[in-house]
Amino acid sequence: MKVDLKQQLLKHRNKHLTEAHILNQVQAILNQDAQHEAKINKALANGTTGNNNQFNVDLLETDRIFHISHIQFICITYRLRFLNSNLFKANIPQEAINQIKQLEKAHKTTLSGFKIMAPSKLFKLENYDDPLLFAPIGNGYYYLIHKWGNDLSVWRKWLMYPFRNLDTIIVSAVVAAILIALSFPESYYHPKYKTTQFIFLCFFMFKTIGFCLIFFGVSKGKNFNSAIWNSGFREG
Repeated sequence: MKVDLKQQLLKHRNKHLTEAHILNQVQAILNQDAQHEAKINKALANGTTGNNNQFNVDLLETDRIFHISHIQFICITYRLRFLNSNLFKANIPQEAINQIKQLEKAHKTTLSGFKIMAPSKLFKLENYDDPLLFAPIGNGYYYLIHKWGNDLSVWRKWLMYPFRNLDTIIVSAVVAAILIALSFPESYYHPKYKTTQFIFLCFFMFKTIGFCLIFFGVSKGKNFNSAIWNSGFREG
């Protein structure tokens, strides 16, 4: 003779609780969770301020803790922004909300001061592809809550290299000038003045590339990565 465990569970439960009472308890739990989620969504949408949260240090994962200097370096390297969550115009996934709820429950706190690292196009910037959601710990440290979307292209680092700062744009222009000069056929150079011609050609190409970069930057209102990584204003 076999025992139906489900029926045994139902029999024992029904001795103590009615179906109506069970449904009311479940509904109360769902309502409480919905209110908690609505509070989190409001905090993300309003961009609540705060420089620190009361985390339980023993529960923090070290591979999710980053200093503002580390975040700044990555933003400058890949031309990203690190801004308040209320400026983020894309949808924040449910997985991120769930992560916040789990953290708040585990650390027995209410998180605030959310920030997101992402490309400029994903933010609602004021006139003047891979988001990461952070919450401040304090003293310049941030805790990575959730990462979503597709990874950045491996080429983005090098494509954005010239725009990091003034030094990198000069280095890029010099390298580009040398490569272009090297691409000229051997017959272009006079055997006697080959070195001199090569130097003058490099200098000419450097000036041309530099002029184009400056013209493009000024006309489009572009700025260096180091100047915009935490700016809420649109370029151009």
